[in-house]
Amino acid sequence: MTRGGSSGFSDGTSCGEMENIMLINEHFPEINGNFGFGCMRLPMKEGEVDYDEFIRMADAFIDAGFNYFDTAHGYIGGKSETAIRDCVAKRHSRDKFLLTDKLSSPHFNSREEIRPLFESQLAACGVTYFDFYLMHAQERKNYQKYKELRAYETAYSFKEEGLIKHFGISFHDKAEILDMILSEHPEIEIVQIQFNYVDYEDEAVESRKVYEVCRRHGKPMIIMEPVKGGSLVNLPPAADSIFRNLGGCSNAGYALRFCGSFPGIAMILSGMSNMPQMEDNLATMADMKPLDAREMSAVDTVCGIFKGKNVIPCTGCKYCVDDNHCPENIRIPDMFAALNSFEEFHNWNSKFYYKTVITGDTHGRAADCIKCGKCEKVCPQHLEIRELLEKVSEKFDR
Repeated sequence: MTRGGSSGFSDGTSCGEMENIMLINEHFPEINGNFGFGCMRLPMKEGEVDYDEFIRMADAFIDAGFNYFDTAHGYIGGKSETAIRDCVAKRHSRDKFLLTDKLSSPHFNSREEIRPLFESQLAACGVTYFDFYLMHAQERKNYQKYKELRAYETAYSFKEEGLIKHFGISFHDKAEILDMILSEHPEIEIVQIQFNYVDYEDEAVESRKVYEVCRRHGKPMIIMEPVKGGSLVNLPPAADSIFRNLGGCSNAGYALRFCGSFPGIAMILSGMSNMPQMEDNLATMADMKPLDAREMSAVDTVCGIFKGKNVIPCTGCKYCVDDNHCPENIRIPDMFAALNSFEEFHNWNSKFYYKTVITGDTHGRAADCIKCGKCEKVCPQHLEIRELLEKVSEKFDR
């Protein structure tokens, strides 16, 4: 594994940690710590956000000294924003929390629609301004839409009006596209990127190369998917034993600390769904220590084991099934999870889980895919979903 384009980790983790502290203090003094609460995977109960559990989690997060919450208009079908309003904004003074929201491509089709959408987001979240506002999930195709509709210029005007404090983007594409965007928009203050030890050298995600583009442009980074949608928590047994033999912290802790070992990282987001996950992450991030050389070597070994399993690298973000992207209502992430489980354990339980995914008349089987490709257009991981669903069907539908 390489870091910063050179072999090994020669730049020193302590220097990276110090730079990150200075980065927050200099550019974003309002941020407390470098740990953020991602609100895309909130606790759920009977199809609704479990307010009691979310309140417990949010209060523990704030009580631990952290204050950064992240959401978007489409998260949980709009329920993330309103849950933040009811569980955070109504219960804590505005100086106790920072809130990031995003301008998402599916929710506007003209420049005139951007301001009403933005105002509806403020209302949904119960705030009068956003601390950070990001152009959401930027990649080659949808960036053209943002350019044509002058979305960057429109959203940046909100900063000039005091309706947002900081302007940035979240990004899901190759490094060359990010380099183009940052060159065309020097006003961007911060970039949210997917970054974890499995995606670091992955050719589809290009985490390292994307990271290096941000460094060249002098842009601080927010890290998303540090545990790859939970995949780096529930590791294959051989990989899990590597970390257990090390001791020191949990699987999630090693993944978070890997991200925190790099210079230029202003924030590490974690999407937490229950209180035990919150407690585990707080235990790591309250006094975050960069990985030492022995731990980095263990991460390298775990990465090799993980990739050797040839699992589908789905993070469960559900972009492919939200906003009616699948006309057959196929629960794509759940099907990929079932196949991954079967390939790992080869047991009856994986097949049983697949049957529960398609129970009832509302959800399609993998074999029902009509190959429309809508899912692939919005997949942040650039997965060949149609082809992968064929593999799911071959395993479970026959």
